[in-house]
Amino acid sequence: MKIGFAQINPTVGDLQGNFEKIAKAYDELAQAGADIVIAPELAVTGYPPQDLLFKSRFVPENLAALDRLQKRLSKTALLVGFVDRNEDRGKPFHNAAALLQADQPMQKTHKSLLPTYDVFDEDRYFQPATKVAPLNFRGRRIGVTICEDIWTEGYLPRPLYECDPLRSLVNQEAEIILNVSASPFNLRKPTVRREMISGLAGTYQRPIFYCNSVGGNDQLVFDGNSIAVNARGELIAQLPAFEEANVVVDSESAALATIPSEDIMAELYDALRLGLRDYLGKCGFKSAVLGLSGGIDSAVVAAIAADALAPENVTGVSMPSQFSSRGSVLDALALSKNLGIQCLQIPIADTFTVFKAQFKEVFAGRTEDATEENMQARLRGMTLMALSNKFGHLVLSTGNKSELAVGYCTIYGDMAGGLAVISDVPKTMIYELARFINRKRKIIPVSTVEKPPSAELRPNQKDQDTLPPYDVLDAILRLYVEENLSAAEIVAQGFDEATVRWVQRRVDLNEYKRAQAAPGLKVTSRAFGVGRRMPIAQRYVG
Repeated sequence: MKIGFAQINPTVGDLQGNFEKIAKAYDELAQAGADIVIAPELAVTGYPPQDLLFKSRFVPENLAALDRLQKRLSKTALLVGFVDRNEDRGKPFHNAAALLQADQPMQKTHKSLLPTYDVFDEDRYFQPATKVAPLNFRGRRIGVTICEDIWTEGYLPRPLYECDPLRSLVNQEAEIILNVSASPFNLRKPTVRREMISGLAGTYQRPIFYCNSVGGNDQLVFDGNSIAVNARGELIAQLPAFEEANVVVDSESAALATIPSEDIMAELYDALRLGLRDYLGKCGFKSAVLGLSGGIDSAVVAAIAADALAPENVTGVSMPSQFSSRGSVLDALALSKNLGIQCLQIPIADTFTVFKAQFKEVFAGRTEDATEENMQARLRGMTLMALSNKFGHLVLSTGNKSELAVGYCTIYGDMAGGLAVISDVPKTMIYELARFINRKRKIIPVSTVEKPPSAELRPNQKDQDTLPPYDVLDAILRLYVEENLSAAEIVAQGFDEATVRWVQRRVDLNEYKRAQAAPGLKVTSRAFGVGRRMPIAQRYVG
């Protein structure tokens, strides 16, 4: 059997645009000889549609799009994800897949395992399948699973489900397994998926064809990486990462595909580039603006933006104050030249002096502190927002995960923006990413990479005046934020107790800041934002 992979990039809610993508991919793959074309989970609506599902016309229009797809089919079948109504008790909808064939009744299956953890909230909308059964196609029994239905307990956060759809399909003599997915990316996940699917194929002695979505939708990035494995669990096809692709694969193919090597920095860079590009494009923006401090964070964001959007669509802004070093200004200019982006120079020193003078009487007798530092950050944020308003740019904020975790950032200042590109990238990984960007030629100035990080909001300021060394900070944050360990458990791993308690307290106190931050692209196993829901007003200390 020849399976056509339609690894497409749907947009949430763009029912007509998604219809056209599916139809175009179908036509190409049918022409190439596919017996069945498979498209991703909820390809008709985009994933995740969230509360769009509750709009009165949304689900009916998705069903109408499905009907239009069936009416235009040739002899090639189409397996595609959509939202079905639930006519029985329970949640109003099913996460579903339909096997469409010309002039034949639609066959459909519903998702059994509904993830409701991390970034997922499917139990809010969907009713799980009550049973699964193979679908019939030209005398063959096809087992269809939808994303989570193929994930096994060893690869989930904990045992979550009472049933095993894949085992049930195999017990009912399914000859081949087709999986339609919208599986979000995080670092190392493509390798985990491939190992899991290969293991399942070998265990059940069934070929598995896994079609994943690609593209950025809000904070989530979908990496594609669709694969086919034979009944021995050997890889026979590997689709590209982070780009659309249409490929026909013969289930009887004897040729083996090369298992791609894991390159964490390449994965990270490609995910951020795709997430940034799609966020702008799908939100209707054509250009971006960001502050260039001469530091490593803004340099990395600028490099990704120039690659994702083209240099002519990115504007950098140098906004030095009286505390900015000459070297930082020169680094910002050099970076802009290397990237080929415009760099505006809008100093804030005079504005800061005038602004501070307004408080001369109110602040009389009080020494300068973080108040005056934050004024500078907010003047810069206001400058970027003015450029955004006037020219229609999206403001990119440039804070990293380490800073956001402990609140080493200014609300309404450097946190201002429409997208926080690197807010899920720890500071230590930012340095690795900068070296990756510079792997072929020096884009980010060497001095930017080598100098001690500083916000430059007071004389001779360094990040490490306030924060623990970043390697220590990031290690503690990983244990506390991503692995949910208590302070005592982290100390037991050899970290200084005072440092651990300081980090813990800062993370907990700054939840209010993160609640008002720009959405950020999720690339680690647990990001601030949609995947981590903490109360702001709370007093638990663990």
